[in-house]
Amino acid sequence: MQGNLTALLITGIIVLGVVLIGFLSGRDKTNRSSVEEWSVGGRRFGALLVWFLVGADLYTAYTFLGLTSTAYTGGSLAFFAIPYTIIAYFISYFFLPKLWKFSKNNKITTLADYAKVRFNSKFLSFLIAAVGVLMLIPYIDLQLAGIQDTLTVAGSGIINVKVVVIVSFLLVALFTFFSGIKGPTYTAVIKDILVWVIMLFLVVNLPILHFGSWGSMIDKVAKDSPQLLTIPTSGPKGIPWFLTASLVSGLALFMWAHAATGVFTAKSADALRKNAIFLPLYNIVLILLIFLGFVAFHVLPEGTNPRFALLNLIQVSYGGVVQGLAYATIALASLIPCSIMAIGASNLFANNIYRDLINPKVQPAKLTLVTRCMVFVVIGLALVFGMVFPSALVSLQLLGVSGMVQIFPAIVFSLFWKNQTKEATIAGLLVGLTVTFTVYATGKSFGVYEGFWGLLANVIVTVLLNPLFVSKIKNKSNPVIEQLFGKQRDLKIKKGA
Repeated sequence: MQGNLTALLITGIIVLGVVLIGFLSGRDKTNRSSVEEWSVGGRRFGALLVWFLVGADLYTAYTFLGLTSTAYTGGSLAFFAIPYTIIAYFISYFFLPKLWKFSKNNKITTLADYAKVRFNSKFLSFLIAAVGVLMLIPYIDLQLAGIQDTLTVAGSGIINVKVVVIVSFLLVALFTFFSGIKGPTYTAVIKDILVWVIMLFLVVNLPILHFGSWGSMIDKVAKDSPQLLTIPTSGPKGIPWFLTASLVSGLALFMWAHAATGVFTAKSADALRKNAIFLPLYNIVLILLIFLGFVAFHVLPEGTNPRFALLNLIQVSYGGVVQGLAYATIALASLIPCSIMAIGASNLFANNIYRDLINPKVQPAKLTLVTRCMVFVVIGLALVFGMVFPSALVSLQLLGVSGMVQIFPAIVFSLFWKNQTKEATIAGLLVGLTVTFTVYATGKSFGVYEGFWGLLANVIVTVLLNPLFVSKIKNKSNPVIEQLFGKQRDLKIKKGA
């Protein structure tokens, strides 16, 4: 289908305007004065800003396009996104405030930093950083794919899509380099407002536009395509896959570098607790978006590419103005998360690979510059990778979820398990990664999400091996352990008295 010039112009004006705001938000030089200021904003963001930032961070163009695409082809399997976010937010209420407090006291800006301090292990820190960076590149690529698909539909026959995509991501790299986390934070406010206004308009209006009402749409789906409303009971993606995918994705959510970056910007532990309570509000949009996949199934011609389901549905339903506003929303849902992801990946590389292993004596000013410059490397790699391996992005991102969940025991268990040892944790992580990649390569998952097998092996190895090394840490004074568990010990003493 031919693109719409009006829609393309509106999309371009909104996106460029938001990018300009990203640049302006970083005009204060203090934003670039240290890694802590540049990457986590000096930990000064209140609950509302963190809510917008984490929301922009986690609800990306891949979320919107991917969910409708999955619903278009796989029906109710797409609903796994709802329980997994609820699992993630529920457990985050308990562990993120403790992680934030410890990180603030020790000036920690990455999860790999936390592991290094908690276990006194640069090797474990390196493993977590390497996993974080490698798994994040395909995720950034999916943001690339999101804006590329949007521009393909909006500008088909009008612009050179690849050139515009490259320019867009370079602009994002520039404002991220210049503004740090404040750039995507303030632009996230605009993006999230657009998401709520435009996406809610679409999910309310499209069923009415094509079927007369939501009730008529549900009746149509139930009568003509009931398979969309049920989860398969057998096959490679049945109920076991649905359950394990929800669990693994939920546990992995805040292990991603970009999610951790959003968490570390908070000015208080209470801000994170409030976010755990109110972030599930985004699920209102997600649930209704899945139904748009069902709408697209009945409205779009047979043979439509599923990855364009939502975009083509918008294209055939509205004129240029509404198209432009919707495309701009999806484009911003690509570019802003890309910025936060680039900050997270750059921070991991600069702090936990470059500083810890390559140049331990690096001065703070140089480390800050290296961290900022890595944004161009990360986004550049994502651009190249996405153009060379475009068909592998979704499968690699799903593998990324399975990979990222393997650091969950190293991070979350260690916040509550006083005698957890680095040796057992490293062994568990390596075994978990090995099992995950083996299951993925062989395709022998037995209808279960690949990362579940890896996590199961990870936990078993960590628990079984830990007693062999625990004598090394018992009866030794450790200020780090005292920070995490000292108050618990004091309370036990008081109760005993």
